[in-house]
Amino acid sequence: QVQLVESGGGSVQAGDSLKISCEASGITFNAYSMAWFRQAPGKEREFVALVGIRWSTYYADSVKGRFTISKDNAKNTVYLQMNSLKPEDTAVYYCAARADGALLLRASSAYPYWGQGTQVTVSS
Repeated sequence: QVQLVESGGGSVQAGDSLKISCEASGITFNAYSMAWFRQAPGKEREFVALVGIRWSTYYADSVKGRFTISKDNAKNTVYLQMNSLKPEDTAVYYCAARADGALLLRASSAYPYWGQGTQVTVSS
């Protein structure tokens, strides 16, 4: 059974920082590409960031320069460091995984494994 469990969400003020985590099990972690998506109320799920098997990274324009994705293969965990948070960052953040991270894909349909999500709320 593949399991992705997000944690670290919460409520913060605009300009604050927050780091969320996703621990994976049931996969060969270092052979997978890991990504973060988010979904705000009334909106479609959107790509946020990804890290490939060779540590290549890609970010959505809306978070570039503010968010950093990283991973710890020994802990089977991927992280999203979020700085300079804005109210428009408010969303449920989801962790996703796909085998073979050689191609850095940003479409949600490319990821067969998903976590349950963690809520991030940013107030002004």
